[in-house]
Amino acid sequence: MDENTHRSSASDPQQPYGSGGYDRSGTAGGDAPYEYASASSGADAPSAYPPPPSYHPAEPVTPAPGMTVWPASPVPPPPDEAAPAHKARKSRSPIGLIAAVALVSALIGGGSAALIGRATTTTSAGTTTTKVINASSSSSGVAAVAKADSPSIVEITATSNSSEATGSGVIITSNGEIITNNHVISGATSIKITFTNGKTATAQVVGTDKNKDLALVKADNVSGLTAATLGDSSTVAVGDQVVAIGSPEGLTGTVTSGIISALNRDVTVSTDESQSGDGQGGGRWPFSSGGQNYNGSTGSNTTTYKALQTDAAVNPGNSGGALINMNGEIIGINSAMYSASSSSSSSGAGSIGLGFAIPINTVKSDLAGLRSGGTS
Repeated sequence: MDENTHRSSASDPQQPYGSGGYDRSGTAGGDAPYEYASASSGADAPSAYPPPPSYHPAEPVTPAPGMTVWPASPVPPPPDEAAPAHKARKSRSPIGLIAAVALVSALIGGGSAALIGRATTTTSAGTTTTKVINASSSSSGVAAVAKADSPSIVEITATSNSSEATGSGVIITSNGEIITNNHVISGATSIKITFTNGKTATAQVVGTDKNKDLALVKADNVSGLTAATLGDSSTVAVGDQVVAIGSPEGLTGTVTSGIISALNRDVTVSTDESQSGDGQGGGRWPFSSGGQNYNGSTGSNTTTYKALQTDAAVNPGNSGGALINMNGEIIGINSAMYSASSSSSSSGAGSIGLGFAIPINTVKSDLAGLRSGGTS
């Protein structure tokens, strides 16, 4: 080892301990480990340098010929620090998780998945309850309207001396008042009501208004019936979804749906009792609108009223039945429909999406007169 690598001069600032050098075995002068030179030869003479450290000093490093680097003394590691306490994870709300899953399901399913929402109710005691609503179930839409309103719609069979006609009606009171079309019961000698549960009752005419094609009948000896909720036809708009319930061709409780196609259509019907009945003898109730006759001629004795137009399928037998909004409210009484003629059937080829209903506000304004016997 050359003099640049191992120096013996005590004045060398890079020689840390004493004047004697040390070899790589850690001994001064090759004898005892870290033996230091004293300032005097006395045994009690104080040491010229402090005692050696408790750890092995770092050795010099020669990164290149002619250069020696003394590394810094090792620094003791800092005392162990206490590990930070883990924060408790907040538990996820199950309701939030349900809503998140429902949203993802709806997005993945392209809208076909059921959407889930929450309905919150606060009781008088201040407690809040939450229930899950499945929007694709029968709790909403056409199915819900049909379930709620079907018990309020009846089939009416009107028998005269020469024929029998079938139509529909809407229960408006629990004791058996029923609204229908005048042309359904006009000229009848007996009237039978068939309810959705299959029970039947006879009925009597209370009042009629042939100028508006309305009639009020009352079922005999009944009580506790489910009365329909009458809505407000002035709020109806074109494009509103609607449901029609009636008894086309004697098929009690038939449900169809569509939209409001137009408002305030002029509909002209006959007031001649010889043309009364709906589906009478396989016939179709004639009417005219927009200067065109449908289902035959209306004759010379006619009346005109404003009507709601719908594309919901209505057929002979639907007359007097209900046109209902999506809140389950009656907004019209179905009164006229066009069925394209068919050579193979005397009752026509069925609905082509051209139906009309008397607005329920017209019915409500006429109720007092009908209950007193009618205006005609």
